[in-house]
Amino acid sequence: MKRLCLLLVVLLNVASTSSNDNRITNRKLISTVKKAVTTDASPTVYDQLNLSQSGLQRDVFEYALRGWQKMGAKKPVLSIVDLSQPSTKKRLYVVDLLNKKILFNTYVSHGQKSGDLVATSFSNVQSSFQTSLGFYKTLNTYMGKHGLSLQLQGLEKGFNDNVFNRNIVLHGADYVCEEFIRKTGRLGRSQGCPAVPYAESKKIIEVVKGGTCLFVYSPNPDYLKNSAYIATATPSI
Repeated sequence: MKRLCLLLVVLLNVASTSSNDNRITNRKLISTVKKAVTTDASPTVYDQLNLSQSGLQRDVFEYALRGWQKMGAKKPVLSIVDLSQPSTKKRLYVVDLLNKKILFNTYVSHGQKSGDLVATSFSNVQSSFQTSLGFYKTLNTYMGKHGLSLQLQGLEKGFNDNVFNRNIVLHGADYVCEEFIRKTGRLGRSQGCPAVPYAESKKIIEVVKGGTCLFVYSPNPDYLKNSAYIATATPSI
């Protein structure tokens, strides 16, 4: 009996140490990224990567950084879907914050009922065929009807916390391409999923899978006012 009690104590100490180590690792990651992204004498990563030239506004990037910090992501990879831009623009940005690199800048779809050229309507409701705004955590991959796909977890109650049940995932699609734009004047649309060009989908999914931060943005007044993830002080990185 004494041996059993001693074993339980050891196991509890190991679990506690592991949990503490994870928190310490996350804090160290954020601290390391802060140092890598900027110092008092250097420009921000937004300026270093010339993200304004790619169409991404500074405030959108800063919102994304706030959410990345708050969710305590395990990897310094930040993905932004900027739905303030029309679908004819390359409005997906995948950024390596630690090494200060743009890993991908490409097309991404919005939901069929969110709008035509520009997404203006959003929903967290099953079968709405609309995009859900907010911060997501990337989960695991699986093989589906679109090939390799990535499950997503919505982190914002009322805005996207139903996406897993809605089967909203990151996947590749043939309708996300420049040929479709030439024929229709806009990108193809999904059932609410952030679909990317099929030719790039596997590489993108491999980079962003496993707990990275995905931010789907639109200048929606309700979201900007009520999101707990962006209603904080301006980030320092």
